[in-house]
Amino acid sequence: MSQPLLRWENRLLSWPPRRPSGGQLIAGLSVLLVFVTLYAAGQGAYGLGWQELIELLTGELAGTPEGEASALVFNNIRLPRLILAIAAGAALAMAGALMQGLFRNPLADPGLIGVSSGAALAAGITIVMGALWWPELPRALGSWTLVLMAFLGGLAVTWLIYSLSQGEGGTRVGQMLLAGIAVNALAGAGLGLLNYLATDEQLRNLQFWLMGSLGGARWSAVWLVSGLCLLALVAGMRLSHPLNALALGEAQATLLGVAVERVKRQAVIITALAVGVVTATTGIIGFVGLVAPHMVRLMCGPDHRWVLPGSALLGASLVLLADAAARTLVAPAELPLGVLTALVGVPFFLLLLRSRAARLL
Repeated sequence: MSQPLLRWENRLLSWPPRRPSGGQLIAGLSVLLVFVTLYAAGQGAYGLGWQELIELLTGELAGTPEGEASALVFNNIRLPRLILAIAAGAALAMAGALMQGLFRNPLADPGLIGVSSGAALAAGITIVMGALWWPELPRALGSWTLVLMAFLGGLAVTWLIYSLSQGEGGTRVGQMLLAGIAVNALAGAGLGLLNYLATDEQLRNLQFWLMGSLGGARWSAVWLVSGLCLLALVAGMRLSHPLNALALGEAQATLLGVAVERVKRQAVIITALAVGVVTATTGIIGFVGLVAPHMVRLMCGPDHRWVLPGSALLGASLVLLADAAARTLVAPAELPLGVLTALVGVPFFLLLLRSRAARLL
């Protein structure tokens, strides 16, 4: 390896030189989210420059042909997609932080409780077998059919895993982990069977859904997803102190006055709600719930008072950047969002794992 490249790698691996305070981290991530949002707002097949975007937001382009076209694209296509990306990224990342705090393991992610696999299996059943089993449902619910079935499927599998983890002493986290692995494998086998039974068109629709996309963002879905994600975010922030106590162990947390079983139940419910509604609307967006909380923990330490909001802010920025890349790299076509979140997040995540800060976890 050349000396300049080696120096660059060593400098990056030693980042950050010192950990910022929690307030500094939240302020920095908030500024980052603002700049990323402005950048993503101008990206797409119909590009919007910085000056044009500012004039559009201030109303200076109102009444002009260019302004009407830009306003039509921004208000009906770009803006709902931006809001959905922020809500999805924040919800997935905070859910990942909750699961890592609950399992006391930085490798945990929301998929361990089966929300994503359950939603994927229900979506696959709806796409492949829906016309045969529920022919009246699409006519009654329209485009909401797949969203509703995926959401219910995610909640059902989460409830199954949570039920299997119950023992005489309450919820056993280790048993929940094993049950999640087994049920996720079963859901994967079900998806494999559906892939085998599907027609070419059904298989394409299923694979496109599984890879995730914000292309179907519309205002009705955006308001619903954003509202539920905001509710989950507020409820999740209330668990910061109990999760800090739980990091000492369940016995110590109980001695400190924490209702451990209630915290476990609330963490699972919040994660199921947040990940379920996002996955049902956008498909599977992987790695955000694993990468964002871990990156925040590397920057500021394990205090959940800062990890939870920091993860939400960073997750929103990551999904915005990935979606901007999905819209521009092969424009006017669009790349799958779930693929890009992995391509953007995982290499940087693996690089951070080599840093000295990772040894402090």
